Amino acid sequence: MTSSEKFAAYLVLVIASMLGSLSLLTFGMFLFGYSFTIIELGFGRAGVLIWDAFLCLLFFFQHSAMIRKNFRQSVGVIVPVHFQGALYTAVSGIVLIFLVLFWQNSEQVIVSLQGASVWVAHGIFFASLAGMMWGMFALHSFDVFGNQKILAHIRAGHVRDMPLAIRGPYRWVRHPLYFFTLLMIWSCPDLTADRLLFNTLFTVWIVIGTLLEERDLVADFQDNYLDYQRRVPMLIPWKLHKPYY
Repeated sequence: MTSSEKFAAYLVLVIASMLGSLSLLTFGMFLFGYSFTIIELGFGRAGVLIWDAFLCLLFFFQHSAMIRKNFRQSVGVIVPVHFQGALYTAVSGIVLIFLVLFWQNSEQVIVSLQGASVWVAHGIFFASLAGMMWGMFALHSFDVFGNQKILAHIRAGHVRDMPLAIRGPYRWVRHPLYFFTLLMIWSCPDLTADRLLFNTLFTVWIVIGTLLEERDLVADFQDNYLDYQRRVPMLIPWKLHKPYY
């Protein structure tokens, strides 16, 4: 691998990591209740919700389409396999930042928590954030920004497929990262019409995405995952007294 090729690989890695980190930071603050809207488009009540729904659907389409195996196979003619994770991170980051920056706020307030209940909601948010970190560390080899394959390519190595990890929160729920994300989404103390739309659409999308991912996991791990399915809940850890061993 030439020096110029290594430089290009490291540049892709850095760009993807920066976009991924920035998008996660801004999205996390958005979930907490902070508004980044840079342009008020002047829509009426219905127009605000239609525009915000479009932003959500745009992100869903991009995120879900690029993660499918058939997309990776088709784009493999142009983008080498070791760059595809970084490409997915970079494009997802751009679309997510676009969603946050151009999100339109509704003046229609449905629920607004007051007093101690606000701190309870914030406590749920930060506890869920800690749960996300716990889930990521439990995987040991979780590649947040798709960098492992780039580094392996630079070092002339390879990345082993991620094994079926049943550690930490995965002993109580099969998809703890999605569970904690749902808690973060619904922990915002001010529920306006646009936030209710956002929460509902993202909840439906996460559930559908989880079901599709379950299909892929069964294909990958077969009987081991079928047994895991029978013994551990998918999204809501309701079997707290019976962790998976």
